[in-house]
This record gives sequence, C-alpha cells and structure tokens, in this order.
Amino acid sequence: MAPPASGFRTFTVLWCGQFVSLTGSALSGFALGVYVYQMTGSATTLGFIYALSSLPFVLASPFTGSFADRFGARRALLVANIGSLLVMLVLTAVLSADATAVWPVCLVVAALSVLAALQVPAFEASVPLLVPKRHIGRANGMRLIALASSQVLAPAAGGFLLLAIGIDGIILMDCVSFGAAILTLLYVRIPMARQAAEATRAGMATLLRDFSVAWRYVAVRRGLLALLAFIAALEFCAGFVDVLIAPLVLAFASSGALGTVLTIGGIGMVAASLAMTAWGGPRRRVRGILGCSLVLAVAIIAGSLRPSVALIAVAAFVFFADLAIVIGSNQSLWQSKVEPHLLGRVIALRNMIASVPRLLAFALAGLAADHVFLPLVGRDQVRSPLLAAVIGDGPGRGFALLMMVMGLLLALCVVVAYLYPRLRHLEDELPDVTPEDVTSEGGTDPVETTEPGSSAGVEAVGKGP
Repeated sequence: MAPPASGFRTFTVLWCGQFVSLTGSALSGFALGVYVYQMTGSATTLGFIYALSSLPFVLASPFTGSFADRFGARRALLVANIGSLLVMLVLTAVLSADATAVWPVCLVVAALSVLAALQVPAFEASVPLLVPKRHIGRANGMRLIALASSQVLAPAAGGFLLLAIGIDGIILMDCVSFGAAILTLLYVRIPMARQAAEATRAGMATLLRDFSVAWRYVAVRRGLLALLAFIAALEFCAGFVDVLIAPLVLAFASSGALGTVLTIGGIGMVAASLAMTAWGGPRRRVRGILGCSLVLAVAIIAGSLRPSVALIAVAAFVFFADLAIVIGSNQSLWQSKVEPHLLGRVIALRNMIASVPRLLAFALAGLAADHVFLPLVGRDQVRSPLLAAVIGDGPGRGFALLMMVMGLLLALCVVVAYLYPRLRHLEDELPDVTPEDVTSEGGTDPVETTEPGSSAGVEAVGKGP
C-alpha cells in the first residue's frame, strides 16, 4: 500500500502512532515509579529517578535537535522509537532475572530521557512540514490531546494493571505501543527542508556546533528571545506547583482526594486540548500565552487560599486547561516563525532552556517548604492571625503560602513580559515562514545580525559570532 501524501491526513496517521506510544510510556512511567517506591521505600530514591528523567534530556538536547534537522524528522522518530523499544525489552529481561533490582530502572530512565530529547523536537519539527499553516494550531491541539489523555489514563489504569499483569506486563504493553508507533512511521513519509537535506552530507561532527546556530538564530530575534525567557520563568513557577500540589492536599486530605484533584486537572487539560483542535488557538498567540499565563497565576493563588479539596480541584481544572492553551500557542508560534531546516535545533534549545529552571524548581521547592515556609507559618496550625486570614488555618499551610508566592511571581512575570514591546509585537515584527523558506537554495543558514526587518547586513551562521 502506498504511503499517504504529506498533509493533515499524514499527520493524523503519525499522531495515532505517537498517541499509542505516549499512553504506553505514561503507563510504564507510572508503574516504574510505584515499583521503585515499593522496592526501596525511599522518597529520595524516587526523587533521584525523577531527576534522571529530566537531566539527560537537558544534556542531550544540543545534539538531538541538530540530528533531527540534519537527518529528518522521520528518521529521528524512527531512531527514538526503535531505541525506546530495545531499551524496554532489555529492562523486561533484566527484571525477569532479578525482580528486586532497582539499578536497571535508573539506567533505563536515563536512556529513555535521551531518546525523548530526540523524539520531542523531531515530532514538533514534523508539524509545519506536514500541516498547512492555517491548521498548525489544530495539529498542536491534537498533540496536546495525546499528552493530556495519556496523563489521565496512566494513574487511572496503572494501579489496576499493576495488580492484574504486574510490572513485566505493563512494560511489555509499552513495547507494543512503541511497535505501533514504528509501524506508522514506516507507513508515512515526512518531507525534509531542502537545506536540511543538503546539510545531511556534513555528517555528525558538526552536531554540537549546529546547536550554536540555534542560539544565534534566537538571540538576534529579540521577541523570540523574550518569549524563551518568559517560558523559562513559567516553567520555574509551574515546577514548584508540580512538587507542592501533593503535600498541599495530603496535609489535610486523603490520597484519594489527591487522585481526584489530579484527575480533574487532567480532564481540564483534555477539554482545552479538544477545544484547541477544533478552534486552532488564539489568533494573537503572544497575547493568548500571556493572558492564559495570568489566569494560571490566578488559579495558583486561588488554590492556596483555603484547605478545601473542592477549591483546589477547581483551581487545578483551570490551571491545566489554561496550561494546554499556553503550550499549544507557544508551539504554534515557534513552528510558524522558525524556518523548518532550523526548527529541530531551535525546539531542542527551547526545551533545554525550559527544563533547567524546572529542574531548579524541583530541587528548591522541597527545601524552601521544609526549611523556610513550614517553620515560618507553623506545621500543624498557622501561628499568625494575619496569615490565617490569607491562606486559611490547618496543617501544612506553609505549602500554600509558598504556592501563593509563586503565583504572585508568575503574575509579575506576565506584567513584565507584556511591557516589553519586542515580545508584545513579536507576531507583527517577525513574519511567518513561507513555503519559499522551506525550499530555499544554499547550504548555509543565514542569521540576521540585528533585529529582523532592519536594513543591516547578514552573516552566515557557520562563521563565528
């Protein structure tokens, strides 16, 4: 059977395979976290596993983004999915030989993190190559549906499947999901930008140097640079929320209540993703990003006001729904403003810079809560009547105060970002990529040395700064 022609139909086939793969990975990730905690009883070990899921992603991004650009999104996705399949098969064999081993999980999580650093920019780079510009927002909405649905399904089904088929069975399910993704990749064809196809002949030796191309490309476009800085600040604040939401709820409610809160938040993300798919996202994407980020800040603050499961659940729904719109709009903006032959590198740069503040937030959130905010507020009850009027009374309200501080910090970042004209007018000052940009001749990547639209000269990226 002949592969489908490039277009939205091809993207839909590709999306189906990635949806299955994401769901399998979310299930195995949930199961491996439970497995490690059951084997060790150590939250520190579990935290180390979480760090391993992010740190290799950051370190590998300078190479993987360039690989995706040079060798094409389809090849990069095939390498990522085949590699992930082999890694999970090895884990299955090792756990079958020693069911109590934890060290293989550490190695597997690190390897999967590296492969994810290749998969993410490759998948994002494939969108503008397959989908007409007017449908990019819808395509990103579909991607968010896959992500959000997998995050909802994993905790809902993971516990039942662990009891029914065990950790080995879940890992085998993940292997099957990678197999499905590989089959769709063998079926579809993803075009390459002409400059990317020509650059393939340069080989692997220039992968790291290519990453500096992405930085110089972004650095001279002040609006994109400001957007990158804002997303990094958002990731830092959201990282605190990721860490603090569980202890905030568990301080006064059960683990079942926490599961309810997280499920409602996931439903909010799915609902917003469905809306993005039908709607395409805000027409003015920068304003959509900043406006929804302000709503995120309000949701964080509202969820910190009182120890109420209902209040936190509503805040979680709003938070994750608006987060989906921010993510989708941000992706669409980069895909429409960055030339396809550079997109893998630029997306990898964006992801790496966004991951660093998130890792920093993971490291600081627990320390700040345990050593500053809980002693300041009181562990079992709020000592200050003034603070009690603001964040409510009861155990663990130091977590609430810290979350409120992060919500206020995010709101301040939104105001500062909006006041910067290069970001506010980004969509007007930086034109969208045109089909001519995709197939332009030449073997170098031109980067403007001043703001786009100025009359200054141009230098080749391959040269020094």
